[in-house]
Amino acid sequence: MSIPPRAGRLGRILALVGGAAALVLSALPAQASDIPGTDQIVMSANVKHVANIPKPANIATTINTDLAFQDGYAYVGNYGGFSIYDIRNPKKPTVVSSVVCPGSQMDVSVYGNLLFASVDQSRSNDSCASTPQPATVKESWEGIRIFDVSDKANPKYIKSVETNCGSHTQTLLPDRRRGNVYLYVSSYLPNATYPDCLPPHDKISIIKIPLRDPASAAVVATPVVFPDGGNETQPNLLLPTTGCHDITVYPEKGIAAGACMGDGVLFDIRNPENPRVTARVTDPNFAFWHSATFNNEGTKVVFTDELGGGGQATCNEAVGPTHGADAIFDIVRGRLVFKSYFKIPRYQADSENCVAHNGSLIPVRGRDIMVQAWYQGGASIWDFTDSAHPREIGYFERGPASEGFGGFWSAYYYNGHIYASDFNKGLDVLRIDDRLTDSAKRVRVDRLNVQDQGSYRERGHHGDWFWGDEDD
Repeated sequence: MSIPPRAGRLGRILALVGGAAALVLSALPAQASDIPGTDQIVMSANVKHVANIPKPANIATTINTDLAFQDGYAYVGNYGGFSIYDIRNPKKPTVVSSVVCPGSQMDVSVYGNLLFASVDQSRSNDSCASTPQPATVKESWEGIRIFDVSDKANPKYIKSVETNCGSHTQTLLPDRRRGNVYLYVSSYLPNATYPDCLPPHDKISIIKIPLRDPASAAVVATPVVFPDGGNETQPNLLLPTTGCHDITVYPEKGIAAGACMGDGVLFDIRNPENPRVTARVTDPNFAFWHSATFNNEGTKVVFTDELGGGGQATCNEAVGPTHGADAIFDIVRGRLVFKSYFKIPRYQADSENCVAHNGSLIPVRGRDIMVQAWYQGGASIWDFTDSAHPREIGYFERGPASEGFGGFWSAYYYNGHIYASDFNKGLDVLRIDDRLTDSAKRVRVDRLNVQDQGSYRERGHHGDWFWGDEDD
């Protein structure tokens, strides 16, 4: 969701709902009359629904958010805390533990024994027992919480770091040679009445975490991304540029892409404490630059437009194909060159919140394919190898949610399966069987924080693949 509850408002209270029978449909574009029934599962013929596991009871009334993966475990954020799932057998995922620690959005990253969680809600203090408190109170807290997850059944809260305007999202950037990890913290919505979130807020916060002493984590830089104030005057912006909403780093190539409300940005991150803006772009059809994904070669960026902030129905005929969509840009001599838009080709009901949201690459050699969440539009698998002519090759979705609001927050590919965090219905596991993507099943990676991209490349004499990482 785009707009954080700055004054202490928790996410909507949503109830669990039982499973629905699945109906397999073709991948042809649907007409408005083909909208499935309430909670009815539909999918393309090349997609299988492998499993669903409901949210743990202690956070069942708050919504699921983003995911991270490591060593066969999935870490799922939730407005009420986070959960750890054992997914070593994707057909039978199990909950290992669930930590109650409220504070939206609980965007998560994982590295070794550490889990990092974003809090973009003004709280009475940094503890898991805190309560909402107005940002007008100087003593209010928001920022990053750090947990030790070496014992997955019993995570321990070890440290907090306060950041200006909180942490809506955070991007993990490893610096293995020096034994550190960095977090690029994105936040926004400054206000002259908020002592710790004053305008102009055209910056990001960079936290340095020494891996041998994570309790000494601290903000080491707050670089200004938009010294000119950014895009503030374009008609129909959801919000003017103030900082960034999300950043994706590609450490091997020394670059990052920022989705910054009114602007899309490229960074040089070879000096991790001093990222430097190298290119900026705006788009008259974008209302809110939300997230970014590089292709494997680092020659393209897919930016998403979260029109309506994630709470509106924008996947319908009235809104059309160029708003609330993805925009594909080629990187040409360091500049962002627009090529085309992509939007799911199935109309959703006017009651369904649906818009482009979080996704990841599917590691297919020689092609650019990704899976992406669209809230109640479900998960879409699409090919943008031809930047000017992207096309969907598979999908999974449910009909209008019985709760009235929901869908997939994130849908990511990890070691042969797609994992999707549903607001209300828990964790879904999907599989795609298609000649265009089957080779991806040979790719294995220990850790996946999607906003920290690594390259995938061939290894050995038997066609095995692996995902590049700074640890290699």
